[in-house]
Amino acid sequence: MGSIHDQLLQVGLVDEKQIKKAKIDKRKQERQRRKSKPKTGKQDKSQLRPALAEKIERDRELNRQRQRRAERKAVAAQIKQLIETNRQVTGDGDLPFNFADHKKIKRIYITEVEREQLSRGTLAIVKLNGRYELVPSTIVEKIRLRDEKYVILCNEPQEKKADHADDPYSDYRVPDDLVW
Repeated sequence: MGSIHDQLLQVGLVDEKQIKKAKIDKRKQERQRRKSKPKTGKQDKSQLRPALAEKIERDRELNRQRQRRAERKAVAAQIKQLIETNRQVTGDGDLPFNFADHKKIKRIYITEVEREQLSRGTLAIVKLNGRYELVPSTIVEKIRLRDEKYVILCNEPQEKKADHADDPYSDYRVPDDLVW
């Protein structure tokens, strides 16, 4: 058995011209159907525009978040480098030095010279990877510009007070060995 066209041709209900004309009509209909699809596609595009705009906005926000994370990593790397290159080598001092770190009292052991520098404000304590390091106060200012949370203790440099007239306790001397 052949196709329906062959069967109709054998029976004599149609001739060759009619079969060719039917094939041509079928192709035309198929072509028109394909051409009409993009028109409905344009309607779909107009419906997709808000979704596309939302997707673009989400992508932009994700890119902003990635950029902020990368900037935070870069700042953390800069601070780490500043601390590691400028930290004072502490040789296990024998004087305990107490300071506050987020409402907790912490203790490190330092030398007399380091204690003096900490009290005068020439040295400061910073925290890096759970460890406390001593760095010069000039470096602390660079660290503060990048991120304040690394700085634990930085005393203001003491200036020579010329005006003792306003200070009622100027006659009383603070002992040098005062350690808390």
